[in-house]
Amino acid sequence: MKRNFVKIISGTILTLAVISAAAFGIAYGQEENKAEFQNGGGRLEGTWNARVAITNCQTGAEIRSFASIGTFMSGGTMLDSTSGMAQALKTPGHGVWSHLAGNTYKFAFKSFSFDAAGVFTGWTIIRHEAVLNSKGDEYASSGTAEFYAPNGTLTGTGCSSTTAERFQ
Repeated sequence: MKRNFVKIISGTILTLAVISAAAFGIAYGQEENKAEFQNGGGRLEGTWNARVAITNCQTGAEIRSFASIGTFMSGGTMLDSTSGMAQALKTPGHGVWSHLAGNTYKFAFKSFSFDAAGVFTGWTIIRHEAVLNSKGDEYASSGTAEFYAPNGTLTGTGCSSTTAERFQ
């Protein structure tokens, strides 16, 4: 009887210790996230309506523009969909983002492309640096595009910029 009682008490103490440690870890993590958010780190999270401008890399002159929508998720992943190319010809972009400092972020995403017959033609990687406004409801970004053939050969590069507002 005494041995069973000791096992029950030991098990209860162990369970309480694990729960306390987990609760402390969650609270500590929330405080870290709260501090990072206050320092600008989490403010990009959410969904954004963006206007993308394909630009001349040398002059910055706009070549064409179109609407896109991007979602920056907690933990540093993102999704991008665009009206710049028919969805039958490319996949949504999947990527990552991170906080650099203050209101500055960087993000990169990759999408696969296909021809009209559905044949895989390669992929594109977009890399941008974004600056969020002080209210956290708009950002502007600029960066590059890298175009790859199915065998992984870089076939070209380009430039673009965006202006975005938080989707409400």
